[in-house]
Amino acid sequence: MNWHAMTIKNVVAKLNTDEKNGLSKKEADLRKYKFGENELSKEKNKSIWQKFLAQFSDFMVITLVIAAGISFLTSFLSKESDYIDTIIILVIVITNAIVGMLQESKAEKEIESLKVLSTPLSKVIRGGKVIRVPSKDIVPGDILFLKTGDLICADARIIESTSLAVEESAMTGESLAVEKSAQDILSEDTLLSDRKNMVFAGSVVNRGHAKAIVVATGMKTEVGKVALLVSKEKNTETPLQRKLASTGKIIAVGILIISVIVFILGIMQNVNFLEMLMISISLAVAAIPEGLPAVVTIVLANGVRKMAKLHTVVRNLPAVETLGHASVICSDKTGTLTLNKMTVVDVRSVENKEVLGNDFSKKFFTFCTLCNNSILSKQHGETIAQGEPTENALLMAGVNCKVDKRELDITHEKVFEVPFNSKDKFMITVHKHKNEYIYVLKGAPESVIKFCKFYDINGDNAEFTSYTENKIKNSCKHMAESALRVLAVAYKKSKFFSNNFSKSDFIFYGLAGLIDPPRPEAKEAVRVCKSAGIKPIMITGDHIETANAIAKKIGISDSSQKSISGEELNNLSENELAEKINDYAVFARVSPEHKVKIVKAFQKNGNVVAMTGDGVNDAPALKVADIGCAMGKTGTDAAKYASDMIITDDNFATIVEAVRHGRGMFENIRKTVHFLISTNIGEVMVVLLGFLMKIPPPLLAIHLLWINLVTDAFPALALGVDPIDKNIMKKPPLEPNKSLFSDGLGYNIVVEGLFIAAIGILSYSIGRAFFDVDPYHPIIGQTMAFITLGLSQLMHSFNVQSRKSLVVTGILNNLSLVWSVLLCIFLEIITASVPTLTTFFKTAPLNSLQWLIVWLLSLSPLLISELEKILFNKKSI
Repeated sequence: MNWHAMTIKNVVAKLNTDEKNGLSKKEADLRKYKFGENELSKEKNKSIWQKFLAQFSDFMVITLVIAAGISFLTSFLSKESDYIDTIIILVIVITNAIVGMLQESKAEKEIESLKVLSTPLSKVIRGGKVIRVPSKDIVPGDILFLKTGDLICADARIIESTSLAVEESAMTGESLAVEKSAQDILSEDTLLSDRKNMVFAGSVVNRGHAKAIVVATGMKTEVGKVALLVSKEKNTETPLQRKLASTGKIIAVGILIISVIVFILGIMQNVNFLEMLMISISLAVAAIPEGLPAVVTIVLANGVRKMAKLHTVVRNLPAVETLGHASVICSDKTGTLTLNKMTVVDVRSVENKEVLGNDFSKKFFTFCTLCNNSILSKQHGETIAQGEPTENALLMAGVNCKVDKRELDITHEKVFEVPFNSKDKFMITVHKHKNEYIYVLKGAPESVIKFCKFYDINGDNAEFTSYTENKIKNSCKHMAESALRVLAVAYKKSKFFSNNFSKSDFIFYGLAGLIDPPRPEAKEAVRVCKSAGIKPIMITGDHIETANAIAKKIGISDSSQKSISGEELNNLSENELAEKINDYAVFARVSPEHKVKIVKAFQKNGNVVAMTGDGVNDAPALKVADIGCAMGKTGTDAAKYASDMIITDDNFATIVEAVRHGRGMFENIRKTVHFLISTNIGEVMVVLLGFLMKIPPPLLAIHLLWINLVTDAFPALALGVDPIDKNIMKKPPLEPNKSLFSDGLGYNIVVEGLFIAAIGILSYSIGRAFFDVDPYHPIIGQTMAFITLGLSQLMHSFNVQSRKSLVVTGILNNLSLVWSVLLCIFLEIITASVPTLTTFFKTAPLNSLQWLIVWLLSLSPLLISELEKILFNKKSI
């Protein structure tokens, strides 16, 4: 349908909608059922059955199933009734598949729940009321309201617009904003990029505001037609997961080689071919840490769920990992470091007279009320302002001065507006009053001054000179030194309307000083940042004096740190700024373009940078930053779309807490890797040493598989949810290129693995030498080795929890780990105690002395580690 070639009246009629009242709720629901949700088609999630079958796609699992089949066939052909190996192996394989399926489903649900939290909302008219609905619920015929920063969710025909410009790079690839307006009709063959009376899904409102009729949703939009995924998700596999998958493959190759060597050694020692085949395959399956990437996914999914409860919605899984490496946090001042509760506390004329409360201030706030998009409403019997915080403060100040907004809206009809944007830092409105037009200009003093030719002095106009400008700048400086945000107001009157404001003929009227107090928790958050080796940076559009006053109050700035203005930044090249960037803690009067420059300068110095932003023009800086943090309350859709995470309470302390959780998750992943690889080395070396010593196999296939399923899996998952170390924010940031096995972790893994293997072999040797009747069929030795290996791994899980002694941390700080260890101990004990299970697992009941030996050996890794921590690690006690 050529909507651009139709009149607005025809578009309304064709879509059977109402321009003023919109669709009714019932009609909107019917259209949603007819047209579907306003989403692009996406790949369906796997069914439970598909997820279950996918668990069998692993090469080693397939090999194990084949081995089970060979075992079954051999037993059947030899007419033996011993199918125990086959049954147990299949039970373990199926159990593994069920656990994998459930964990994959859980992780998938966690990620989906986060998508719901970050779903954009759109403002529409439904049943005559303006409401916000999820963008996926938008239907053809909806009357859509658009403002600066909105991500346009559907194709729509513009009805009304004010200074509207839209960035359509998702459609056309052109990054420059395109001017749009409610032109009546265009020719049918007008190119997509030239349809000035249309807006398209996936585009972003760069400036201005508009009202439009939705004409197409979902796959019927222009974006849908070319199957361009506007909301294309980033790869959710983190660098750490890819690194671990790569490491896992290297380990797998090594284990396979060892398994082949073990198989050859067994055959050379006349071990039964099938038994040796099962031992070798089981060893490979048990020892290869194929579950590492899955465990990491589970840890990250659990972590982002917890972060969501703490006001941080993660849009990008890799950002969680990056958080732990953050060394610089660049934060906006207003609303993030401060409360964003602006209050007017000072009004001054050009003569630097404080005039709050007199007739001058009433006229001043009359101008502020005219040049204002906030609205007044009643809440619990009290008048409140709703809109942008600064405009709210000015509007409420007008209420206190008896300025009647409703009457002004009637007597001074607004006919034109130049919306505020962060680059120009001013706003202009034009109002028709009787037979003349009143132009009101409000914004940053340095922006307003450029438009002024006169200034007001007791109701008369005087020429605006350089002396006048200096007086105003001095007033601004004094107000800013008191941590006030300063705004200027100017006006002019004319018999004729013009939207050309290039002439400097405005009358400067006065200044308003607003205060936005620091958040109570900001000072402590800044202190935590600094103790964690993270440099907090304040970035603001306010005057440098205001920024410095707030920065000193909350501890960002001190005598060693400098501040710099946007004007000074313009005089520095990128290389010059990179050389000096570490000297600065406060950046004032900056534009969004400066933010990109600041981020790149810090990155050139090897820093991992987190950057906050809320405006449409902040999107480039959010993308360039290592971690882009959009504000949830004040943030535009464009900022949220460009970000890696959304801070739903706009609080700096929340960002610091997110960094703490990021570090905690990384540490827990290290613990899991530490545990799994060290215990797997122990399993491999027990079997390998047994064959090198030319003794009967210390462990059977079923023993290896059971250890892999129980004593490896449950503690590993429990370590993934270990509580965050209370001192984690007293350590320096993690180095991004540092190996996962750095700081001696690789060495510890090998040594601990060899020690576990040594006690396993020792337990086996004691059982075989002193308790087995037939040393060539050492069932007692194998049972002792099996139990010792399993229990020692469980004890070892407490070793990897912390570098501190359990005397300091306590054993109950992770109840998930305690309960998983107790469960696994119970399962290990019954395999050598319950008659039916001893047959299944080819074990033998142990007497009191044998159990004593097993427990002493099993506890030795924990006891020796505790002794080492107490004697050699001063920080452990």
